[in-house]
Amino acid sequence: MEQYHNLEVLLKERKVPLLSGEEDQMGSREEKRKGWIHLLCSDEYGWLPPSPEKLTWEETVVKEDFLAGKAPLKRVELTAVLETGIFTFPVYSVIPKKWDGRLVVLMNFRDHVPDEYLPSEEICDQGCGVLSFCYQDVTTDDGDFSNGLAGALHADRSQGNAPGKLMMWAWAAMRVLDYGLTIPGASADKTAVAGHSRLGKAALLAGGLDKRFACVYANESGCSGAAVSRGKQGETVRAICDKFPFWFCPAYRKYADREDALPFDQHMLLALTAPRRLYVGSAAEDLWADPDSEYLGCAAASPEWELYGEKGFVCEDRLPKAGDVFHGGKIGYHLREGRHYLSREDWIKFLDFFRTEP
Repeated sequence: MEQYHNLEVLLKERKVPLLSGEEDQMGSREEKRKGWIHLLCSDEYGWLPPSPEKLTWEETVVKEDFLAGKAPLKRVELTAVLETGIFTFPVYSVIPKKWDGRLVVLMNFRDHVPDEYLPSEEICDQGCGVLSFCYQDVTTDDGDFSNGLAGALHADRSQGNAPGKLMMWAWAAMRVLDYGLTIPGASADKTAVAGHSRLGKAALLAGGLDKRFACVYANESGCSGAAVSRGKQGETVRAICDKFPFWFCPAYRKYADREDALPFDQHMLLALTAPRRLYVGSAAEDLWADPDSEYLGCAAASPEWELYGEKGFVCEDRLPKAGDVFHGGKIGYHLREGRHYLSREDWIKFLDFFRTEP
């Protein structure tokens, strides 16, 4: 990070552990990656549920001439057979007739297509397909672990590393990708996983753990997402564990008010995507998520891409300003005006990054 003196100083002041040179200390890249996954799963998100023994699906055409005839709208019922149970959830497919092969798996807050967070026609007009699902169709956003995937897993929440809901939503995105890669014309090198807010955290987790995703898009994911925890303003580990303890494994709570004691920081989650493509979106008025800390997360993760000989986060050596767009490396970033939201502006900037290889 020699080219980013001021950002490096900020990260050192926050005591964020730098990644540069860690390959020599920790062995091979794959061993290092496994070490980060172990830390993140043991102390933050919980263990990754196993892949299903069998995955089947049933497609139904909801509307053949959807979006003025630009794409069919399909409902796909995915059924996963696990050792501990059977689980089914719906996915909605919009693949444009003039498809360029790009495919986004979107974790959304609703099953609407289009939706306030899913401008289907604008995305379709750019030649990109979307497979979307409502996260609460996977398992509810609360402390009930008896329904949906949580019920099928029978995870023992008395165990410190039992999976939280974020891990379960991430697992579901991986299953949607299983299906997506069977669509004629789909290609793993043109796939992405995307989510906003809590689902941005889940998108980072899904993309970090599943290398088949060529790109990961986390929009305003904030605390326990793209934002470094050390020195973060707005939402903290205590605040998020007090309100949403079920998102995480039980062990995460021990770091409430003790961010400096974390054996990791969030840039290690971001670095799991290397050398693939990563995109982080922030909003200037989203102080709870803390855009500065999301930006610093990108800067702190960048050295991992550089170890692969890739450009990581190509940005100016300062904290972000509203209107900033940095698309020069494998880590893309923008800071738009406004509040916490997944807007059409966010989508347009992400799709521009997703379309063009740096």
